[in-house]
Amino acid sequence: MTVRHPEKIHKKSNPIPRKPSWIKIKASQANSFKFTRDIIKKNDLVTVCEEANCPNISECWQKKYATFMILGDTCTRACSFCNVKTGKPNTIDIFEPDKIAKTVKELELEHVVITSVDRDDLPDGGAKHFINVINCLRSECPNTTIEILTPDFLKKYEAKKILSQSLPDIFNHNIETVPRLYPTIRPGSRYFVSLELLNDFKKINSKIFTKSGLMVGLGETIDEIYQVMDDLRSADVDFLTIGQYLQPSEKHSKIEKFVSPQEFNKFKKMAYAKGFLMVSSSPLTRSSYNASNYFTKLKATRERHKK
Repeated sequence: MTVRHPEKIHKKSNPIPRKPSWIKIKASQANSFKFTRDIIKKNDLVTVCEEANCPNISECWQKKYATFMILGDTCTRACSFCNVKTGKPNTIDIFEPDKIAKTVKELELEHVVITSVDRDDLPDGGAKHFINVINCLRSECPNTTIEILTPDFLKKYEAKKILSQSLPDIFNHNIETVPRLYPTIRPGSRYFVSLELLNDFKKINSKIFTKSGLMVGLGETIDEIYQVMDDLRSADVDFLTIGQYLQPSEKHSKIEKFVSPQEFNKFKKMAYAKGFLMVSSSPLTRSSYNASNYFTKLKATRERHKK
């Protein structure tokens, strides 16, 4: 397997622009933040909150909420927007499902999001490990709803079949950007492969919610954003998140634009008009940000409609 190294792909140095007033990221020393951090460290788990340098880590960890990243901390791809390190991954931790279930119990999570790095080195892309985590959570934390945020499983033809063996409550796969920008932003991925994954998973079980996320500020046009929305709705995707791309380092893709809160509100209104059931659209929105709140709200709405 040939592993792409970020330093070989991100040749151009892009100075990081100063953030506008509406993007404020604060560090936290609250006891609840330390409590979450200590539990994660004690149980030897990886979180996307840390690895992807998420701007919402302080807020989420204060609420004792974290998004777990399975299959290691090293990705086999080198997307030019992502802060997760690239290289040769470690072997799979077979005890990871138990560690996650234990941590979910300790944090008393009602909803958990499980994501992973890309594992192009594995025959199934890591699909079986996702199932092991889901099964362990179902057994040990039966009242916790489960959301998985998966890679695209490019050329892993058995992955969808494996994933259908034990279904989550939400299947999430991020489209990330508009198709025109894939060659530079997601060079190892294919736009229509991601769409097909979302579409096929909805066909596996129409009762499962599907979800996707989009970054803006990378040079896309408004028409391209709306076309992605249409494509996702054609794949019967239920939930959509839209957030501002924030450049992790000078070696990553540069920020072409800081999108204003007013523009994010327009995206939100358009997404609802196109038929998405739940939309989060703001500068600091990330795929798993406030995920439990949106899922709980939707379930409550559906229960009211049944009465």
